[in-house]
Formats: sequence, C-alpha cells, structure tokens
Amino acid sequence: MPLRTDTFDLSGLRLSAGEGRALELGVAIDPFQLGRERYRVQPAVVPTRLDISRTTGDGYALQLRFEATLAGPCMRCLEPALPRFAVDAREVSQPGDVDELDSQYVARGVLDLHAWARDTLALALPAQLLCRGECAGLCPVCGANLNGAGPTHAHEREPDSRWAKLSELKFE
Repeated sequence: MPLRTDTFDLSGLRLSAGEGRALELGVAIDPFQLGRERYRVQPAVVPTRLDISRTTGDGYALQLRFEATLAGPCMRCLEPALPRFAVDAREVSQPGDVDELDSQYVARGVLDLHAWARDTLALALPAQLLCRGECAGLCPVCGANLNGAGPTHAHEREPDSRWAKLSELKFE
C-alpha cells in the first residue's frame, strides 16, 4: 500500500524537457455529500498512478489513474450501495503561455493531488448512485423494496380525486 500523498513537489523530480516518470502514490479522498446522504470513498487511501512528463519551460503533462468505491445508500431503494469507478484524468500545466494551459492543481511546482483526485472522481460519478443498474426502487404507495417484492407487487388504484364530483351525480 503506497503512503498517503496529498501534495507532490513536481520540481523535486528535476526532470528535463521530454523526460517522464511514473509514480505509485496513495491519496485520501474526502467523502461526498449527495442528496443529503454521505458517501465514503473506499479504500481510505486510494492507490493511484501518477504519470509526469516535463514539457518545455516550466511545464508538465500529468495523468492520474485510479479506481475507487463509494459506500452509501442506493438512491432508489436505500439499500447499501458500493459502486466502483475508474478514473483516468489528464492535466497540462504550462505557466506563462496561454491561460487555458494553466492547471488549477499546480502552483509553484507543487501538485495538489488531493483536490485533483476528488474533482476527477466527482466528474466520473453518474446522476444516481445505485446498488445495481436494474434497481427497481421503492413502491410509491407502501414503501416496499421492489427488488424483493417481485413483479406481482401491486395495489388497487384509488379513484382520481379530480373526478370525485361526478360520483355525486344521480341519474333517474
């Protein structure tokens, strides 16, 4: 298990233009708060692979890869969910050139690995975190978990309240 690394001093590698290095690091990613529910990232220290290439001047081309699991309730049925996500992110930091090439994660030769890993994982998340792709959710009438209730689960339909006055009509 690699040691936890929240920031990494890129200039400490002393790479010349065109040189690169691949590093195995560990980063702790803060929990996410989604829909008033808390989702923890597992493992506590996520093993990551950081590829660093030196560009001309004081620039770097960076690639971050890791896999992490989010632990929390399913957004449909509220059962425990453990979806796993693979992240493959790239950043370019070329100070002094076009503003578009300045990475917000690199400042004075130091990479904020903690923030970059959390942001890239957040971008990899789907709109709903589910226990499984075909999760049926909860019954809107009784709240039963439809994953276990089966296809025969049903309720008698109540009459539409908008038509209630029609039932008061008397035909003679």
